Amino acid sequence: MMKQNLKKRLATLCGLMAMALTAACVAANEQPAASPSTTPEETEQASEQASEEVTESPPATVDLSEYPELELPQLTPVKAGEEIAVMETSMGTIKMRFFPEYAPKAVENFITRAKEGYYNETIFHRVIDEFMIQGGDPRGDGTGGQSMWGEPFEMEIVPNLHHIRGALAMARSQAEVSQGSQFYIVQNKKLDESSAEMLQSFLEGQDHVAAEDEEGKPIPIAQLFPQKMVDQYLEIGGVPSLDYNYTVFGQVIEGMDVVDKIAAVETSQDEKKLDKPLEDIVIQNITFESYTA
Repeated sequence: MMKQNLKKRLATLCGLMAMALTAACVAANEQPAASPSTTPEETEQASEQASEEVTESPPATVDLSEYPELELPQLTPVKAGEEIAVMETSMGTIKMRFFPEYAPKAVENFITRAKEGYYNETIFHRVIDEFMIQGGDPRGDGTGGQSMWGEPFEMEIVPNLHHIRGALAMARSQAEVSQGSQFYIVQNKKLDESSAEMLQSFLEGQDHVAAEDEEGKPIPIAQLFPQKMVDQYLEIGGVPSLDYNYTVFGQVIEGMDVVDKIAAVETSQDEKKLDKPLEDIVIQNITFESYTA
């Protein structure tokens, strides 16, 4: 798992991309946001500081041959027999796979809650086209929902999973330990210009040192944003600024057309119901089955 101090050292790196997302300014109790732990002013200061650091001295580099290639399960085919979720909504069916080896608590929590019927007849209460769709709150307003343990649980942050289009992730408030039952699906098809430029720079500087681990060993960009994952972002879209801030634990494997339809519905502009669909989009039930090709 990503260590806490490493997460803090990554704040500047990811904060540069965070500035590109207008969705970060949306107020909600439990929501994915581009920079959830900082104000826009703090993000801007981090960006300016990073720019100064780059101009003052060239970035340190490492020999990438000394680092193992990361497994990126979101980019691998679904295996026959793999357990998948079938989410029936009032707008169609969405099928998802899970990554329990990387986010065991988030996967266990979602599957357990789903099998209990906890999500049945709940709604997607927050929808932002070209960003994400969010649900899992029995109150239907973004303020509720509990984990299977009856209390919030911690994030599971790993470099193997990213917020590419179709990623399934846990929503949380600004508190570090605040994951409950709410989740979201990344929907946007194309990166904004700033994020695309940032990822292009990551491709050009894969051997640049981005952070250090607890023992002081340098961590190159290639270990945080691998080339295959960056290529995927550039090809299909996603929200890279959410990486290392939220727990990704699954991936949509069928029904992204349904996710797109949900994201495109008309939503409220009322401040108290901002981004809530004007007509309820209901999660009718979630069942599980073994995947067959």
